[in-house]
Amino acid sequence: MTHNPAGSPNQYQQPQQQPYAGQPAPVAAAERGKFPTVLLLVSTVLVGLMAGLFFAFDVSVMPGLAKADDRTYVTAMQNFNSVIDGSPVFGMAFMLALVAAVVSAIVEFRKGRRNVAIWVAAAAVAYFVVLLITFSVNIPLNNELADAGDALKMTDFSIVEKFKTTWVSTNIVRTLLCTVALTALSRALLLYGRATR
Repeated sequence: MTHNPAGSPNQYQQPQQQPYAGQPAPVAAAERGKFPTVLLLVSTVLVGLMAGLFFAFDVSVMPGLAKADDRTYVTAMQNFNSVIDGSPVFGMAFMLALVAAVVSAIVEFRKGRRNVAIWVAAAAVAYFVVLLITFSVNIPLNNELADAGDALKMTDFSIVEKFKTTWVSTNIVRTLLCTVALTALSRALLLYGRATR
């Protein structure tokens, strides 16, 4: 049995592995690992915010306005639309919700987590339909209302009936679609957590 003098290196000690050229540093790899998580969370939160906004109009704003006279209805809706259209926070959240969902679906697919990607993609499709409805129905009605001008000088209030029927109905559809998208993203988060545990 050989004696290993104190201070001399152990001949059986494995040399510390050095990262080879091009190997990502642990911190950088960890940061990249957080990106899919952040992306999925951002998408879920933004879609949830949109669902909440549309729902608030469904259950409080529009029913409340329906009890007002036509001039008050027009003035209030013009003010609501003006504030929302001028809000960069709303505009960013409204569009970024779709962008985040699409990018998240692509990332999850490339990472091999296809069950997660499918649910995120389903959410993106549902939310895309929300955008289509918004730009094809709700925004044109909002513009028509804005073009009507000062409610105190209006004599034709047929636009109010369009809002009480078409605008309100399509907003309910938007709420339902956002809820579907939010449910799909919640399912995706659950599957993502299981896959990365």
